[in-house]
Amino acid sequence: MVDVTYIKAEKNHRLYITLSNGKSGYFDTSPYLNKGIFKELKDEDYFKKVRIIFGGIGWPHQQDFSADTIEQDMELTEERVM
Repeated sequence: MVDVTYIKAEKNHRLYITLSNGKSGYFDTSPYLNKGIFKELKDEDYFKKVRIIFGGIGWPHQQDFSADTIEQDMELTEERVM
């Protein structure tokens, strides 16, 4: 099972993320911003409140992404061989 180990909110609703399997890169949340509870992430100040929650990421009002979803959709910047 893979977990998020580091997260940093970036511009344009992107997150820089490092996973427990050594992969790191950018996860773009913009495809989700017009869907249901994710609309609140359009607010830059709220977007920056992202935290690691149960191995994935989440915001105060219950928006979340699993590490599996992030790994599948993230743009890799580097990969470390374990």
